[in-house]
Amino acid sequence: MELHILDHRVRVLSIARGGLWLYTHPLIKLLFLRQRSRCKFFSLTETPEDYTLMLDEEGFKELPPSEFLQVADATWLVLNVLSNSSSAPDVPAVGVTKIAKSVIAPLAEHHVSVLMLSTYQTDFILVREQDLPVVIRTLAREFNIFQEVDGEAEPVACDDNSNGFHRLRHGPSPTVHPIQSPQNRFCILTLDPETLPAIATTLIDVLFYSHRFPSNLLLTSSSGELWRMVRIGGQPLGFDECGIVAQIAGPLAAADISAYYISTFNFDHALVPEEGIQSVIEVLQQRQECAR
Repeated sequence: MELHILDHRVRVLSIARGGLWLYTHPLIKLLFLRQRSRCKFFSLTETPEDYTLMLDEEGFKELPPSEFLQVADATWLVLNVLSNSSSAPDVPAVGVTKIAKSVIAPLAEHHVSVLMLSTYQTDFILVREQDLPVVIRTLAREFNIFQEVDGEAEPVACDDNSNGFHRLRHGPSPTVHPIQSPQNRFCILTLDPETLPAIATTLIDVLFYSHRFPSNLLLTSSSGELWRMVRIGGQPLGFDECGIVAQIAGPLAAADISAYYISTFNFDHALVPEEGIQSVIEVLQQRQECAR
Protein backbone atom coordinates (compact mmCIF):
# COMPACT_ATOMS: atom_id res chain seq x y z
CA MET A 1 0.00 0.00 0.00
CA GLU A 2 0.97 3.63 -0.47
CA LEU A 3 0.85 6.45 2.05
CA HIS A 4 0.67 9.92 0.53
CA ILE A 5 1.59 13.08 2.43
CA LEU A 6 -0.65 15.61 0.72
CA ASP A 7 0.42 19.11 -0.21
CA HIS A 8 -1.63 20.85 2.49
CA ARG A 9 -0.65 22.59 5.74
CA VAL A 10 -3.86 22.59 7.75
CA ARG A 11 -5.06 24.65 10.70
CA VAL A 12 -7.80 23.45 13.07
CA LEU A 13 -10.22 26.07 14.38
CA SER A 14 -13.36 26.44 16.45
CA ILE A 15 -16.02 29.06 15.75
CA ALA A 16 -18.36 29.70 18.68
CA ARG A 17 -21.99 29.16 17.75
CA GLY A 18 -22.85 32.74 18.71
CA GLY A 19 -20.20 34.09 16.35
CA LEU A 20 -21.17 32.28 13.16
CA TRP A 21 -22.74 35.46 11.77
CA LEU A 22 -19.31 37.09 11.58
CA TYR A 23 -18.04 34.37 9.25
CA THR A 24 -21.02 34.14 6.90
CA HIS A 25 -19.27 35.71 3.92
CA PRO A 26 -15.93 33.84 4.14
CA LEU A 27 -17.69 30.50 4.70
CA ILE A 28 -19.96 31.00 1.70
CA LYS A 29 -16.93 31.98 -0.36
CA LEU A 30 -15.01 28.87 0.70
CA LEU A 31 -18.01 26.59 0.13
CA PHE A 32 -19.52 27.89 -3.09
CA LEU A 33 -17.05 30.28 -4.76
CA ARG A 34 -14.04 28.05 -5.06
CA GLN A 35 -12.74 29.94 -8.08
CA ARG A 36 -12.35 33.04 -5.89
CA SER A 37 -10.28 31.31 -3.23
CA ARG A 38 -6.93 29.51 -3.29
CA CYS A 39 -8.09 27.19 -0.50
CA LYS A 40 -7.71 23.52 -1.50
CA PHE A 41 -8.57 21.73 1.75
CA PHE A 42 -11.71 22.67 3.66
CA SER A 43 -13.90 20.84 6.16
CA LEU A 44 -16.71 22.17 8.32
CA THR A 45 -18.41 20.18 11.11
CA GLU A 46 -21.22 21.46 13.30
CA THR A 47 -21.47 20.12 16.85
CA PRO A 48 -23.73 21.16 19.74
CA GLU A 49 -20.83 23.22 21.12
CA ASP A 50 -19.34 24.96 18.09
CA TYR A 51 -18.30 24.74 14.45
CA THR A 52 -14.99 23.02 13.72
CA LEU A 53 -13.02 24.08 10.65
CA MET A 54 -10.09 22.23 9.15
CA LEU A 55 -8.62 24.24 6.30
CA ASP A 56 -5.30 24.99 4.68
CA GLU A 57 -3.30 28.16 5.17
CA GLU A 58 -4.85 29.89 2.16
CA GLY A 59 -8.31 29.29 3.58
CA PHE A 60 -7.16 30.38 7.03
CA LYS A 61 -6.27 33.78 5.59
CA GLU A 62 -9.92 34.26 4.61
CA LEU A 63 -11.08 34.25 8.26
CA PRO A 64 -10.88 37.43 10.34
CA PRO A 65 -9.60 37.03 13.91
CA SER A 66 -12.21 37.58 16.59
CA GLU A 67 -13.21 36.62 20.11
CA PHE A 68 -15.38 33.86 18.60
CA LEU A 69 -12.43 32.08 16.94
CA GLN A 70 -10.10 29.58 18.64
CA VAL A 71 -7.12 28.22 16.74
CA ALA A 72 -5.17 25.11 17.70
CA ASP A 73 -1.47 25.83 18.09
CA ALA A 74 -0.12 23.15 15.75
CA THR A 75 -0.05 23.03 11.97
CA TRP A 76 -1.24 19.66 10.67
CA LEU A 77 -0.24 17.63 7.63
CA VAL A 78 -2.70 15.39 5.77
CA LEU A 79 -2.04 11.71 5.10
CA ASN A 80 -4.01 9.52 2.72
CA VAL A 81 -3.74 5.74 2.29
CA LEU A 82 -4.04 4.33 -1.21
CA SER A 83 -4.43 0.61 -1.87
CA ASN A 84 -3.25 -1.04 -5.07
CA SER A 85 -6.83 -1.86 -6.05
CA SER A 86 -8.85 1.34 -6.09
CA SER A 87 -12.64 1.20 -5.71
CA ALA A 88 -15.04 2.59 -8.24
CA PRO A 89 -15.74 6.31 -7.72
CA ASP A 90 -19.33 5.76 -6.67
CA VAL A 91 -18.58 3.02 -4.14
CA PRO A 92 -18.11 4.31 -0.59
CA ALA A 93 -15.08 3.30 1.43
CA VAL A 94 -15.53 1.11 4.50
CA GLY A 95 -14.31 3.92 6.68
CA VAL A 96 -11.62 4.22 9.29
CA THR A 97 -11.62 0.53 10.16
CA LYS A 98 -9.63 -0.33 7.04
CA ILE A 99 -6.61 1.65 8.24
CA ALA A 100 -6.96 1.13 11.98
CA LYS A 101 -4.31 -1.59 12.27
CA SER A 102 -1.86 -0.32 9.66
CA VAL A 103 -1.80 3.40 10.53
CA ILE A 104 -3.80 4.38 13.60
CA ALA A 105 -2.51 1.73 16.02
CA PRO A 106 1.22 2.11 15.17
CA LEU A 107 1.06 5.88 15.50
CA ALA A 108 -0.71 5.58 18.85
CA GLU A 109 1.97 3.14 20.04
CA HIS A 110 4.66 5.68 19.15
CA HIS A 111 2.78 8.44 20.96
CA VAL A 112 1.76 10.42 17.88
CA SER A 113 -1.46 12.40 18.21
CA VAL A 114 -3.78 12.19 15.18
CA LEU A 115 -7.03 13.67 13.97
CA MET A 116 -9.29 11.78 11.58
CA LEU A 117 -11.59 12.97 8.84
CA SER A 118 -13.59 10.32 6.97
CA THR A 119 -15.36 11.16 3.73
CA TYR A 120 -17.60 9.18 1.39
CA GLN A 121 -14.68 7.75 -0.60
CA THR A 122 -11.57 8.04 1.56
CA ASP A 123 -10.10 8.80 4.97
CA PHE A 124 -7.66 11.53 5.87
CA ILE A 125 -5.27 11.23 8.81
CA LEU A 126 -3.99 14.54 10.18
CA VAL A 127 -0.69 14.58 12.07
CA ARG A 128 1.17 17.50 13.53
CA GLU A 129 3.89 18.81 11.25
CA GLN A 130 6.48 18.44 14.01
CA ASP A 131 5.69 14.69 14.24
CA LEU A 132 6.27 13.93 10.56
CA PRO A 133 9.73 12.32 11.01
CA VAL A 134 8.29 9.96 13.62
CA VAL A 135 5.32 9.19 11.37
CA ILE A 136 7.57 8.33 8.42
CA ARG A 137 9.83 6.05 10.44
CA THR A 138 6.87 4.36 12.12
CA LEU A 139 5.04 3.56 8.88
CA ALA A 140 7.92 3.02 6.44
CA ARG A 141 7.95 -0.77 6.88
CA GLU A 142 4.24 -1.05 6.04
CA PHE A 143 3.91 1.56 3.27
CA ASN A 144 5.61 3.06 0.29
CA ILE A 145 5.54 6.71 1.32
CA PHE A 146 5.19 9.62 -1.10
CA GLN A 147 5.04 13.36 -0.51
CA GLU A 148 3.17 15.66 -2.86
CA VAL A 149 5.22 18.63 -4.06
CA ASP A 150 3.56 21.03 -6.50
CA GLY A 151 1.06 18.33 -7.44
CA GLU A 152 3.69 15.64 -8.04
CA ALA A 153 4.13 12.62 -5.77
CA GLU A 154 7.78 12.12 -4.85
CA PRO A 155 9.08 9.07 -2.93
CA VAL A 156 10.14 9.75 0.63
CA ALA A 157 13.40 8.13 1.67
CA CYS A 158 13.55 6.61 5.12
CA ASP A 159 16.86 5.99 6.86
CA ASP A 160 17.03 2.28 7.71
CA ASN A 161 19.53 3.04 10.44
CA SER A 162 16.85 3.76 13.00
CA ASN A 163 19.07 2.96 16.01
CA GLY A 164 16.27 1.10 17.76
CA PHE A 165 13.62 3.62 16.78
CA HIS A 166 10.97 0.90 16.31
CA ARG A 167 11.01 0.26 20.03
CA LEU A 168 7.94 2.00 21.37
CA ARG A 169 8.22 5.53 22.63
CA HIS A 170 7.23 5.79 26.27
CA GLY A 171 4.34 8.01 27.16
CA PRO A 172 1.46 8.17 29.62
CA SER A 173 -1.17 5.47 29.33
CA PRO A 174 -4.08 6.71 27.22
CA THR A 175 -7.20 7.82 29.02
CA VAL A 176 -10.26 5.69 28.30
CA HIS A 177 -12.95 8.21 27.49
CA PRO A 178 -16.69 7.72 27.97
CA ILE A 179 -18.89 7.25 24.94
CA GLN A 180 -22.48 8.15 24.23
CA SER A 181 -24.79 7.59 21.29
CA PRO A 182 -27.38 10.31 20.67
CA GLN A 183 -30.53 9.46 18.78
CA ASN A 184 -29.65 11.51 15.69
CA ARG A 185 -29.67 9.59 12.41
CA PHE A 186 -27.40 10.50 9.51
CA CYS A 187 -26.91 9.83 5.83
CA ILE A 188 -23.44 9.84 4.30
CA LEU A 189 -23.64 11.49 0.90
CA THR A 190 -21.30 12.54 -1.89
CA LEU A 191 -21.87 15.45 -4.26
CA ASP A 192 -20.26 16.46 -7.52
CA PRO A 193 -18.82 19.96 -6.88
CA GLU A 194 -20.44 21.11 -10.11
CA THR A 195 -23.88 20.51 -8.55
CA LEU A 196 -23.24 22.84 -5.60
CA PRO A 197 -24.97 25.89 -7.15
CA ALA A 198 -28.17 23.88 -7.60
CA ILE A 199 -28.37 22.97 -3.92
CA ALA A 200 -26.72 26.05 -2.43
CA THR A 201 -29.92 27.23 -0.74
CA THR A 202 -30.41 23.89 1.00
CA LEU A 203 -26.82 23.78 2.21
CA ILE A 204 -26.99 27.36 3.48
CA ASP A 205 -30.13 26.43 5.44
CA VAL A 206 -28.31 23.46 6.98
CA LEU A 207 -25.27 25.55 7.82
CA PHE A 208 -26.83 28.73 9.16
CA TYR A 209 -30.33 27.62 10.16
CA SER A 210 -29.85 24.07 11.44
CA HIS A 211 -32.25 24.75 14.33
CA ARG A 212 -35.07 24.46 11.77
CA PHE A 213 -34.42 20.75 11.25
CA PRO A 214 -35.99 18.02 13.44
CA SER A 215 -33.73 17.26 16.38
CA ASN A 216 -33.74 13.51 15.78
CA LEU A 217 -32.97 13.52 12.05
CA LEU A 218 -30.30 15.51 10.25
CA LEU A 219 -30.60 14.15 6.71
CA THR A 220 -32.55 11.23 5.36
CA SER A 221 -32.96 9.40 2.07
CA SER A 222 -35.50 6.81 0.98
CA SER A 223 -32.72 4.70 -0.54
CA GLY A 224 -29.75 5.64 1.60
CA GLU A 225 -28.40 3.67 4.54
CA LEU A 226 -28.87 5.42 7.86
CA TRP A 227 -26.02 5.80 10.33
CA ARG A 228 -25.81 6.49 14.06
CA MET A 229 -23.18 8.45 15.92
CA VAL A 230 -20.92 7.41 18.77
CA ARG A 231 -19.49 10.46 20.50
CA ILE A 232 -16.19 10.11 22.35
CA GLY A 233 -15.30 12.20 25.39
CA GLY A 234 -17.06 13.60 28.42
CA GLN A 235 -14.83 16.68 28.51
CA PRO A 236 -12.89 18.37 25.67
CA LEU A 237 -10.17 16.00 24.52
CA GLY A 238 -7.37 18.40 23.61
CA PHE A 239 -4.78 17.92 20.88
CA ASP A 240 -1.84 16.46 22.79
CA GLU A 241 -3.47 13.22 23.91
CA CYS A 242 -2.62 10.15 21.87
CA GLY A 243 -4.57 6.97 21.19
CA ILE A 244 -8.09 8.40 21.15
CA VAL A 245 -8.82 7.30 17.58
CA ALA A 246 -7.13 3.95 18.19
CA GLN A 247 -9.39 3.22 21.18
CA ILE A 248 -12.41 3.39 18.89
CA ALA A 249 -11.08 2.29 15.50
CA GLY A 250 -9.16 -0.69 16.85
CA PRO A 251 -12.06 -2.55 18.48
CA LEU A 252 -14.36 -1.76 15.55
CA ALA A 253 -11.79 -3.07 13.08
CA ALA A 254 -11.34 -6.24 15.14
CA ALA A 255 -15.12 -6.76 15.07
CA ASP A 256 -15.21 -5.98 11.31
CA ILE A 257 -17.61 -3.06 11.83
CA SER A 258 -17.53 -0.29 9.25
CA ALA A 259 -17.23 3.22 10.63
CA TYR A 260 -16.57 6.76 9.54
CA TYR A 261 -14.61 8.93 11.94
CA ILE A 262 -14.73 12.71 12.40
CA SER A 263 -12.47 14.57 14.80
CA THR A 264 -13.56 18.02 15.93
CA PHE A 265 -12.06 20.76 18.07
CA ASN A 266 -13.42 19.33 21.32
CA PHE A 267 -14.69 15.79 20.74
CA ASP A 268 -14.41 12.84 18.35
CA HIS A 269 -17.28 11.13 16.55
CA ALA A 270 -17.71 7.78 14.81
CA LEU A 271 -20.59 7.05 12.45
CA VAL A 272 -21.66 3.40 12.30
CA PRO A 273 -24.54 1.63 10.51
CA GLU A 274 -27.76 2.15 12.45
CA GLU A 275 -28.67 -1.51 12.39
CA GLY A 276 -25.43 -2.36 14.22
CA ILE A 277 -25.39 0.39 16.82
CA GLN A 278 -26.08 -1.94 19.74
CA SER A 279 -23.19 -4.22 18.78
CA VAL A 280 -20.91 -1.18 18.51
CA ILE A 281 -21.84 0.03 21.98
CA GLU A 282 -21.23 -3.44 23.42
CA VAL A 283 -17.82 -3.71 21.72
CA LEU A 284 -16.70 -0.30 22.98
CA GLN A 285 -18.04 -0.87 26.49
CA GLN A 286 -16.08 -4.13 26.67
CA ARG A 287 -12.99 -2.20 25.61
CA GLN A 288 -13.56 0.30 28.43
CA GLU A 289 -14.05 -2.44 31.02
CA CYS A 290 -10.84 -4.20 29.93
CA ALA A 291 -8.89 -0.95 30.25
CA ARG A 292 -9.95 -0.34 33.85
